[in-house]
Amino acid sequence: MTQTTEAAAVQQPPQPTRVRVHRAWFVAAVTFVTIIGAAAFRSVPGLLIDPLHDEFGWSRGTIGAAVSVNLALYGLTAPFAAALMDRFGIRKVVAVALTVIAAGSWLTVWMTAAWQLMLYWGLLVGLGSGSMALAFAATVTNRWFTARRGLVSGILTAASASGQLIFLPLLSWIIDRYDWRPAAVTVALAALAVVPFVWLLLHDHPADVGQKPYGAAEFVPKPPPVPGAARRAVSVLLSAVRTGPFWLLAGTFAICGASTNGLIQTHFIPAAHDHHMPLQAAASLLAVIGVFDVVGTIASGWFTDRFEPRRLLAVYYALRGVSLMFLPLLLGPAVHPPMIFFIVFYGLDWVATVPPTLALCREHYGEDSAIVFGWVLASHQVGAAVVAFLGGVARDTFGTYDVVWYASGALCAAAALMALVIRRRAGDVAATV
Repeated sequence: MTQTTEAAAVQQPPQPTRVRVHRAWFVAAVTFVTIIGAAAFRSVPGLLIDPLHDEFGWSRGTIGAAVSVNLALYGLTAPFAAALMDRFGIRKVVAVALTVIAAGSWLTVWMTAAWQLMLYWGLLVGLGSGSMALAFAATVTNRWFTARRGLVSGILTAASASGQLIFLPLLSWIIDRYDWRPAAVTVALAALAVVPFVWLLLHDHPADVGQKPYGAAEFVPKPPPVPGAARRAVSVLLSAVRTGPFWLLAGTFAICGASTNGLIQTHFIPAAHDHHMPLQAAASLLAVIGVFDVVGTIASGWFTDRFEPRRLLAVYYALRGVSLMFLPLLLGPAVHPPMIFFIVFYGLDWVATVPPTLALCREHYGEDSAIVFGWVLASHQVGAAVVAFLGGVARDTFGTYDVVWYASGALCAAAALMALVIRRRAGDVAATV
């Protein structure tokens, strides 16, 4: 009997080894969906400028000022949010942030004065969205991944563009067919819909589920909560401002924000409308930017794992500046092939700057890189806020956006030169082109 049993055991085919997907990829997927939900609100400001101007008689400069408050707070909140995540955990901070976004968007339905737009869309949505900024993606990437960080950074950055792709056509259709108020309610519901997924599925650290970070050789214990979130965010800033790379990264990223969120995302639709392009056509073009933004950002993450990030940044900014110089010649009542080429080209370059910028923050600032990147992102949004406001003022003053396109193109050229000046950290062995 024993011999028969042993023979059967020998003859039994080996059982296939089950390949388990690392939990980090599930966390990255939940983060991706969360950022998509939060990105709904970012699709709205450019769509609201003309409807609010027509209904309330507010100047484009006034509406642009509210958008600029939103954009500035989006950036200035990010470093404190990264520190709060170290103190209270990612899940709690993100769930509260989504709820604040929903409240701010919902309250705009009943506004009757410009200061209410500043309060609801500027302050509340700005604070909530700032906690959902790219510092959130940086925190998840740093905690859950050791390998493939550039690729994951690109994927999570692309999530914002995916939200734009999903919501821009829908919201423009709602505004065109009904009113801007149902669009605001849609944004509120979209933010709230993501909260249960965050609360149930978004784990704070690999140690919470007994796993190593993806690509790590050893188990990493969960660090204790870090008290004094605001104090830590400020102390990291005070340390970073003593270094040259911080100012160059902040300066280039400010120009990045000025030429994307502040300029194209806020003013492209009203600028196209000035040239008699239908609202839905202009919104669809902006959504197409989101399509190619996903491709460009993921590709940039892949490039960042393999090539010198400084040179990548220089190329990205130079190409963006050239494209902006041609935009005034392309705007018109109809969508023609040169405009489609601009949209594809600009989409590929939209936030391709994020993975190499984040890589440079990690290179120079190590464990504090998520908070440093939060401050660099703050400069991005300050740049966006300035151009969101000045773009509206320029339109009110000159009756055209042309001067803003040309000025932004020149700024991008300056950013390309600044990127090349960023020094390499001593002893760094990153790959170069």
